[in-house]
Amino acid sequence: MAIAVPAAVLGAAGFGLATAAQQRATKEVEVSRTLSPKLLVELLRRPMWLLGLLATVVALILQLVALAFGPIAVVQPLLVTGVTFAAGFSALLARRRPDPLILLGALCCAAGLSAFLLLARPSSAGADDHIDLASGLPLAIALAALVVGCLVYAATVEHPSRVLALALATGVLYGVTAGLMKVVTGQLRTGLDEPFQHLALYVVCIIGPMGFLLSQNTFQQGRLVSPAVAVITSVDPVIGVLIGVSWLGESLVTSPAMLAGECFAALVVVAGIAFIVARGSHLLHRLETEDTVRITEHRARSAFG
Repeated sequence: MAIAVPAAVLGAAGFGLATAAQQRATKEVEVSRTLSPKLLVELLRRPMWLLGLLATVVALILQLVALAFGPIAVVQPLLVTGVTFAAGFSALLARRRPDPLILLGALCCAAGLSAFLLLARPSSAGADDHIDLASGLPLAIALAALVVGCLVYAATVEHPSRVLALALATGVLYGVTAGLMKVVTGQLRTGLDEPFQHLALYVVCIIGPMGFLLSQNTFQQGRLVSPAVAVITSVDPVIGVLIGVSWLGESLVTSPAMLAGECFAALVVVAGIAFIVARGSHLLHRLETEDTVRITEHRARSAFG
């Protein structure tokens, strides 16, 4: 845990920097269809996006180190702190002060997360490095249906909530990827060739890039980064905990009193996310109003020479 926790927090910082840089870069290219590889081709020409890609690689390495030394039910929830890092780096890149209420919501998420970890005390004792396909199939089907539903909603609806649907699908794919990466890191202890003999590595090579591409679509189509990041970084650990318990045999403390406390802590995290999303909507409305006023003033000045 002395290695896993710092690595996970540093990984969250890396993901926060990557998110802020990539979100800024995606605004500089033409809007692409969801999951279209053309977007990545365009982004490869943007230095800011390449900075985000480098930060993503470093963050992934740190996440692998954390997963190798700690249970996924600890590592993935720590990624919620990425909301704070993303908000800070985004404000820094835009040369403005971070919104204090967004940071307050992020701290609320972090506080709820800390309480959950203290109460649940996740443990990987007795966990397995192999997934039982029979027992894991119901959860896999449910997650696949959720992702497809989100993509269909985002493709058919013009409401701003479509961005949150993309973020939800991204968080699910990230959580599944992390669960499978936990399996792969465990298999590496047996031998360097061991992962190549199991399905998990090959599924990661498909789902991981899909999640990354979908995250770029999410950043491009949302004007503010904090609400989308709040959804992604909160859904990711929830899926990670589900996979850790359901697929890998990790355990949580589930006595009635502790379970009640864990549920309350989870509600605090959800409240923090809801607050960030609501605050983001308010800021977005304010930005749109300012843009309208700016355009009107510009047209007035042009009309009067």
